[in-house]
Amino acid sequence: MQANILTAYGLQPGECEVRPFGSGLINSTWKVTCGERSYILQRINHQVFKKPELIAQNIDTVGRYLEQQYPGYFFVQPVRTADQQNMVITGTGEYFRLQPFVTGSRSYDVVDNEELAYEAARQFGRFTKLLSGLDCSQIQVTLPDFHNLSLRYQQFEQAIREGNQHRVAEAMDVIRALKRYSFLTEIFSSIQQNPAFKLRVMHHDTKISNVLFDNEQKGLCVIDLDTMMPGYFISDFGDMMRTYLSPASEEETDLSKVSVRPSYFNAIVNGYLSEMEEELSKEEKQHLVYAGQFMVYMQAIRFLADYLNDDVYYGAKYEQHNLARARNQLTLLNAITEQAASLSSVAGAP
Repeated sequence: MQANILTAYGLQPGECEVRPFGSGLINSTWKVTCGERSYILQRINHQVFKKPELIAQNIDTVGRYLEQQYPGYFFVQPVRTADQQNMVITGTGEYFRLQPFVTGSRSYDVVDNEELAYEAARQFGRFTKLLSGLDCSQIQVTLPDFHNLSLRYQQFEQAIREGNQHRVAEAMDVIRALKRYSFLTEIFSSIQQNPAFKLRVMHHDTKISNVLFDNEQKGLCVIDLDTMMPGYFISDFGDMMRTYLSPASEEETDLSKVSVRPSYFNAIVNGYLSEMEEELSKEEKQHLVYAGQFMVYMQAIRFLADYLNDDVYYGAKYEQHNLARARNQLTLLNAITEQAASLSSVAGAP
C-alpha cells in the first residue's frame, strides 16, 4: 500500500526507505527517506476525524494566508501529489498525506526545562497571533464539540447513570470529587456568552511534541494541525498547563509525583504573552489559571466517563487504566486550584 502512495507523489518506492516515526497515538506516521530528501508520511485516522478532507482544506487555507501575509513565517506545507491533490484517498477509503521532513529539527515528548516551555508557548502564541486577521468562518470544524466542556460534563453524567454500575460504585470517590468542580462548566458557559472572549483559529493540541525545535532548543514552528479550528484561547493555553506543569505525565499512578511547577507556569505565561499580550483582552488574561483548570477538568471527566463506559474510547492497557488517569488529572486539578492565587502572582497575571 505504501508503495502505491509514494508513487502517487511521484516518488520511486524502490529508491525510498520507509520507517515508523514518532509517538503519536491517533495517526500512523512514517519517515520516508529517498536519497537526500526526507518526508513524513501519515495515514489520517478517519475513525477519529470523520472528514479528513476538512483538515486538508484548513491547512491549505492557513498556508495561503500565511504565505500572503507573513511570507517569512516557517510553515510546513503538505506535498502535492503528481496530479496536484493535497492528499491520497485509497480505494479502501484510507487517507494519506506527505510533508517535507524539516532537516535539522527535533521534537520532544517531555518538558524538562523552563526554556522549552517558554519556547513552545511562544510558538503557539505566535501561530494564533499571525492568524488573528483570518476570518474564523473560513476554517472548518474538524472535531465537533472537541473542547465543549458543557457537553463533556453531560456525557460524564450520562456515563454515571447508564454506564457499568460496578465501576460507578468503584469510582464513587472520584465521581464525587469531580462533581464538586462542576462550577468550572458554568464558567465555560459564561465565556461562550462573553464578547470579551474572542473566537480565534486555535491549534487545540499544544503538547510539546507538536513544536519543532532547532539544536539550540529554539522553536521553529508548530506542526500537527489536524485539530486546528475555531476556538477560545483557553484550549491552547490550558493544554500547555495540563501537559507542561507537572513533572509526571497523565499515565503516572504514583500520585505523589503529580504536582505543579510554578516556574513552568511562569514560563508558559511569559512565552505566550510575548506574542499574545496585545491580542488577549483584559478578561481573557484574568482567566489564565482557569484555562488550566478547564483543560485538566475536561480530560479528567473524559477519562472517567470512558472508564464507566468500559473503555470504549481511549482503550486501556490494564483493568483500571482510565480510572488511574482520571485520578491523576484530579490530583493535578487540585494542585492548580490550591495554588491559583500564587500562580497568578508569580506570573504577574492580572
